[in-house]
Amino acid sequence: MKSLLPDRQKTISQWVSQATGINTLGVKVRLRGNDLHILCESVECPQRWHTLSDLLTALQQTDLDALKSGENNEQPSIYQVFVYGRKKGTKRPEWCHRVYLNQLDRHLEQVKEKINQALLQDKSNQPGGALILSNESLARQGNPDAIARYLSETLSNYGVSVQVQVKQQSQSTADSQTNKRLWIHCKSSYSPDPTLIAEPIAQKLRHLKLSGYQDAVIVAQVQGESKTDWTLRIDLTPPEIMLKEWARWGDTEALGEYLNEKLAEKSPHAKIKVTTSLQESTLHIFCSSVNVANAISPAPHRILCMETIGTILEDIAPQAIAAATLYGQTSKDADPAWIDWLSLPAKQHPELAIPPLDLASSADEPAIIFLLERLLNPDLSWRLKTGGIRVLLLRKADLLHVMCDAPVCPNRKQVASKVIKLLRQIKISGITGVRIYGRRAGNKEPFWHYGVDFQARERVVPEPTPEFAATSAYVRELLPSDSNESGLRPDLTTQEVQAFVKGVASDWGVTARKFLLGTQMFVETSHPPERNSAQQGRLVALIWGSLGLLLTIQTDWLLNYFVSRNNPQNNAMPGITSQISETTPAGDEASKTRLTTNTSSQEKGNSAFNASEFTQPKSDNSQSKGQATATAILLAARTQTPTFNARQLDEQLALYRQRLQKNGTTPDILIIGSSRALRGIDPVALSKSLATQGYQNLDIFNFGINGATSQVVDFILRKVLEPEEVPKIIVWADGSRAFNSGREDITYRTITESPGYKEAVERFIAKGNDPNDEKKSTSKSTDSKTNNHQESSYKVVDKWLNQGLARASGTYQHRDRLKTILNDRMKSLPIFSSETSTAKSKTNGSDAEQDAAQSVDFDGFLPLSIRFDPATYYQKHSKVSGSYDNDYKSFLLGSDQDAALQNILQFTQSQKISVVFVNMPLTAEYLDPIRTQHEQEFQQYMLKIASDRSHLVFRDLSLLYTQNNDFFSDPSHLNRYGAYEVSNKIAKDPMIPWSNKK
Repeated sequence: MKSLLPDRQKTISQWVSQATGINTLGVKVRLRGNDLHILCESVECPQRWHTLSDLLTALQQTDLDALKSGENNEQPSIYQVFVYGRKKGTKRPEWCHRVYLNQLDRHLEQVKEKINQALLQDKSNQPGGALILSNESLARQGNPDAIARYLSETLSNYGVSVQVQVKQQSQSTADSQTNKRLWIHCKSSYSPDPTLIAEPIAQKLRHLKLSGYQDAVIVAQVQGESKTDWTLRIDLTPPEIMLKEWARWGDTEALGEYLNEKLAEKSPHAKIKVTTSLQESTLHIFCSSVNVANAISPAPHRILCMETIGTILEDIAPQAIAAATLYGQTSKDADPAWIDWLSLPAKQHPELAIPPLDLASSADEPAIIFLLERLLNPDLSWRLKTGGIRVLLLRKADLLHVMCDAPVCPNRKQVASKVIKLLRQIKISGITGVRIYGRRAGNKEPFWHYGVDFQARERVVPEPTPEFAATSAYVRELLPSDSNESGLRPDLTTQEVQAFVKGVASDWGVTARKFLLGTQMFVETSHPPERNSAQQGRLVALIWGSLGLLLTIQTDWLLNYFVSRNNPQNNAMPGITSQISETTPAGDEASKTRLTTNTSSQEKGNSAFNASEFTQPKSDNSQSKGQATATAILLAARTQTPTFNARQLDEQLALYRQRLQKNGTTPDILIIGSSRALRGIDPVALSKSLATQGYQNLDIFNFGINGATSQVVDFILRKVLEPEEVPKIIVWADGSRAFNSGREDITYRTITESPGYKEAVERFIAKGNDPNDEKKSTSKSTDSKTNNHQESSYKVVDKWLNQGLARASGTYQHRDRLKTILNDRMKSLPIFSSETSTAKSKTNGSDAEQDAAQSVDFDGFLPLSIRFDPATYYQKHSKVSGSYDNDYKSFLLGSDQDAALQNILQFTQSQKISVVFVNMPLTAEYLDPIRTQHEQEFQQYMLKIASDRSHLVFRDLSLLYTQNNDFFSDPSHLNRYGAYEVSNKIAKDPMIPWSNKK
């Protein structure tokens, strides 16, 4: 053998060249998956057995994994080596030999035997050499490494490497021996299409007939990435158990296959083969002998068949089969040699005599599952090879949810029509509709869904297309929870986690200590302070300077708070109130608003309604609303975010940011929209109603803004809030007029002229976005820079200081208002006119009443107790028809508002956020022919968009309470009572995905 220099830093090509004596240029190496391919070529084709002898001897002395780990530790392990030999200049190799690295001794023994035979020129066909066991035979024993090598034979062709681990499932001790799971980790340089390898791998794994394994989970991952690309679950239920399960339900084909397997197992020498047919409740079994040696096979022994088959059928106890007739057949005669009868358990037990169809009609879920699986798996052999299509059921109220999964996602057109046809035939009691889902086994979410109603269901409004259940809401309930199963680190122990936490805590402690020592205000206890007088003087100056700065900041804060409390409500956004077609008068009933708190921490006693479904007493309501509004004003004044020229947006944003800071997480649900959302959906009522549906302790916030259009909502979600501040469920409550691009969007125009808008846009662009609608702000910024260059250096510095102080100070922006307030306070002193004081107090009183009527609670909700009465309402407000309503002027569903909607849908889809659009109720007084026509156009518009977007659910409630004026505060806005009813209505809506955990 040639000399071998063991050096781990050398490449595999160099190692092969040194081991075989072939020039490096004649050695080519390629690693595909777990297979190493070595091509050896020279002027004359290398001798097969001598080359293999040198290479095998070198393999015994060298660790290939260590040899290739010099440059990249992420390379997969090598399970087998393919060695090729060819002559230079030819395209095809003359010989190829496969080497199993776990059987090197046997391979070497076989090669030496071949070399000895060549030396002795023995040309006889003696079967010399050692027996080389295949990977399949070793994998059948359940060894993980052998299973990995066995699967690598197929997956290496796709460049996929394989590692296999066995994990014990968390089950009872009695089932621990038969409840294991295979974790198969696949890594490759690219992500292979699961539809290409799913069925081949499923067949190879099921062909092993592994015992004691529940299933196998394939986790695909790209080299260098930590995130799992896709998962695939393969059912490892043995074919024998699958056959017995269907045979128990009386399936004729499964009974025949199961009987043949059991007969071969119990009577291997008799070689009896049976065929079956079913007529009414009698199973006909035709028995014949299999004898290859003779042309004519005699009939099998009668007593042997009766005893063996009788025992098997007694164990199965097939459903709805009361008797069996056995026939002894010869291969020559058409007439049977003998006939006998068997009585089966269904004859003595009435519950076994009921046909599966009758059981399914009475809502027996196992019977329904069998019928559906038998329907969807017409090829029994295909089901046994791959696991077939599995069916999971979930019944919620009068809807039946059917999940169909398989290694390759079932085709919707082929599956849905069959399932619906069968369920119509069964007529399950209490079921009026079905929702069908399809997915790849192992995937959390379905790839498609389909729904049909068997009876006329109670709908809010007629819909042109069938309703589809929200996929995220129910699919997770159909699946067993795998949250404790990690495909990446199943070997991670509790001790390792505790050690990691202790290490991080220790690092934090060292960092905090260094920071405190760095401030020079703390010293270590082991080192007494040694400072000279100069150092002490600087420290005293630093302390007093800090105290002075703190006093200045507090004074500025108190003055800002004083100004904000005296800021009238109607001077914040003059153009917003005009967006509401009918305003709500502030009467005495406004004081009846309820006491609400944060929905995430509410107690049982803080209910909006008492046991009689009446509102709680009014003693603390105004105080709670006042506290919430005052808190919002204070927070908005203290925040560093510039104003949006919309007081309500500033205050709602301040309340929302306080909620985020207090809870540490985003709310579960965000309600957004115009005043119809602000007044129309009660977070507390919605949270309590969802709790009765099984969704406990949901945190909900109402971010409604008066006059908010689609453009305003788009601006808030994408540019004001950070992506991590947006919850995974958004309830957008509004109507058609928020999408009318034909009218002037005063609300959005007012916001675009604010300093807060400019800052939000600059922050949005800094993140790498390039919106087309920000040219105006950009041009203004450019003009400002040009003017600054024209000023003198002194003025530039002075202006920079003034602007910096103005941004830091909350009072500076309201200095004129502060002067006015102080002047008014001075005039209210006794030395001034009493008439001025009286007039001012009356004005402030009216403002206080208006503030109380328009105060939101801590959840952002505006509860109004005013009840709409057309007889009295139109005495104070003019009645405007749809033809003259500016909200419907030049009605157009498209252009700017539609573009904003598409931006919202793209953003929410990328962030995996579910959007529920609720078209809010309207009164019959409001819905004249013009508005009704526009509302119908809007419904068709939203239905079309919802059909193209799976994460958008559209619910039309516009005609829900047209005649119930007590639920409205004006013709188009709900009051607190209507908000309570709508909140309960949408909470119980099965079409809305209230659980979104992507």
